[in-house]
Amino acid sequence: MGIAPPADYKQLVRTHGGRLFAGVLHLLEPGCPDATYDVVARTTERAEILAELWAGGEERPPELLEGGTRLAPWGYAEGSGRFLYWLVRPGVEPEEWTVILNEGRGPLREAYPVSCSPFLHDVVAGTTTSSYSTDLDDVVDPEDRTRFAPNSQILGQSKQTTETTGGSSR
Repeated sequence: MGIAPPADYKQLVRTHGGRLFAGVLHLLEPGCPDATYDVVARTTERAEILAELWAGGEERPPELLEGGTRLAPWGYAEGSGRFLYWLVRPGVEPEEWTVILNEGRGPLREAYPVSCSPFLHDVVAGTTTSSYSTDLDDVVDPEDRTRFAPNSQILGQSKQTTETTGGSSR
């Protein structure tokens, strides 16, 4: 990833592994056997895609005009193209990074002055101020909103296979 992620992200991955939250939000994890859910693969991919967009004329977000500032993905919303990033700034500790939600198929972004755990909690609890998550009940079955599916289940792997490949079965 090229960064040391915030402690709450490391704890989430250590405790639960990569997984699906609220029926639509994927927590990316390092070392996932499927690149779709691997934070390292997605970091490289998103950096290339964003660089192409900005080189092609899409306006660079004002938050990224400071030298050395970048976006680092940590999650995405299934089916929408929306990505969840940390706004990584020089001299700012990881626990103080802002979550940036990018609409995915356009330049619009929302910023949240929290890390990934409180952001995920607010989405699952239905207390988020995100305009992209206020309609979750229309998209996700209410039972699935509080169901957490590990990547091993999403990928159809058994616990033994997941442990052997280094993924998470939690």
